Amino acid sequence: MHQTRTRLSPLFSLDLTGTFAYPSPMDAQFAVDLTRDAIWMALMIASPILIAGTLIGLVIGLLQALTQVQEQTIAIVLKIIVMILVVAYTMPWMTEHMVQHGLKIFNEIPRIIPSEEPWTGGI
Repeated sequence: MHQTRTRLSPLFSLDLTGTFAYPSPMDAQFAVDLTRDAIWMALMIASPILIAGTLIGLVIGLLQALTQVQEQTIAIVLKIIVMILVVAYTMPWMTEHMVQHGLKIFNEIPRIIPSEEPWTGGI
């Protein structure tokens, strides 16, 4: 059975049972899904850069161990250069995914905000 609520203010509503309730268009599951998607998007965007930096660090570390050259600036400079190149190469892909994620969030706004008439101050 569908219960109707009497809107008392923008924050409160009254159930048929006479108890106050907060309107909840954004439930806990939606918040969890939104957070999970944001974390997944951050991992997906950062992974090419982090993987490139890790691989270059591993290769340079191996070469330094084999040649017994222990100069840290070589590894840092090469990591920075490779990471900048990876960012430049993957920027269109990252931008496309971030825009799609933003559009997905904006399309969910009507679900989050109730589409009832604005509160006028009366019951």
